Amino acid sequence: MQDTMWLKNITLLNFKNYSDADIRFSKTVNAFVGNNGAGKTNLLDAIHYLCLCKGYFNPIDTQQIKTSEDLFLIQGDFERKEKQEKITCGVKRNQKKQFKRNKKEYDKLANHIGLFPLVMISPYDTTLILDGSEERRRFMDNVISQTDAQYLDELILYNKHLLNRNALFKQIAVTRKYDPALLEIFDEQLISSGKKIFEKRKQFMLDFIPLFNHYYHFLTDNQEEVTLQYASQLNETSFEDLLKQSIEKDKVLERTTTGIHKDDLIFTITDMALKKFGSQGQQKSFLIALKLAQYAYLQKHKGFKPLLLLDDIFDKLDDSRVHKLMEMVSHHDFGQIFITDTGKERVLNIFNSIKVDVTLFEVDKGSIKHA
Repeated sequence: MQDTMWLKNITLLNFKNYSDADIRFSKTVNAFVGNNGAGKTNLLDAIHYLCLCKGYFNPIDTQQIKTSEDLFLIQGDFERKEKQEKITCGVKRNQKKQFKRNKKEYDKLANHIGLFPLVMISPYDTTLILDGSEERRRFMDNVISQTDAQYLDELILYNKHLLNRNALFKQIAVTRKYDPALLEIFDEQLISSGKKIFEKRKQFMLDFIPLFNHYYHFLTDNQEEVTLQYASQLNETSFEDLLKQSIEKDKVLERTTTGIHKDDLIFTITDMALKKFGSQGQQKSFLIALKLAQYAYLQKHKGFKPLLLLDDIFDKLDDSRVHKLMEMVSHHDFGQIFITDTGKERVLNIFNSIKVDVTLFEVDKGSIKHA
């Protein structure tokens, strides 16, 4: 039997539009209902902070502090294997973020990633399809990092080496002096990290693609053929050769133009780009299948169920897809779930129809009450 993990409660101080809040959750489905702008999504973002040390929507911590206040504090109690874990995140203006587990501060935040895995599904996720490759790499990195601590370390190292190599090209442009020996050192460092990341991404995709296909077909009743592919320059050419071949171009552009920082995920529907040829409904199904596959992957590799956060998705899906999605939930594939929606009745109707209990919280301009 899998052990379970759940968030028992959360306390907020000066976080976004909340002066203070203290909420106790149920082990199963928790729904925040209220008008747009009331602060429902902010509660999901606070949970995201506790699990992944950062917000989902905005990377700048100080921008999450309530207007005219100096700090925010988020605290939550998790239970796993019948053991209590207290997580605290504090951000003060002009100071380093403080992150503690059971009152002990982390040496590095990366050590926290993966202890409390989480998957968020949000309307904001369309950036995965519509934006550049960076978003899709971030998605890949986020999933792998929650199951493999070395991966995150290697990624941090790779980005450091990449900055060094790029800085060298900028220096060459200014001084007109080129030191091949120094470039060789930077190349070796970059190649060492890059190869490890490439191998892990490749292995991840082998595991991930079948999960994705399963959920997409389930959500759409096998209506159309979609594909998900991992595109990397390293699939065709060794990293050493790539760097050698691009050196003149790198000098001109003053940056490293080849490597795993150019990797991408290719989304297609009936052999055409999903971004251009997929309908809104198809794109939504694709995104939800990606996130459910992320959930299944994390569960498989962690041995317990992550938290699932569903932000305002009933509004964006037709009834049959909502029913399909909730059908999965009712079959106990998922652990603790947090949902936001504008319609209290809609939430009650959906969960009544699948005979699943839901704990409702009414949210209104930064105040929360049990409904």
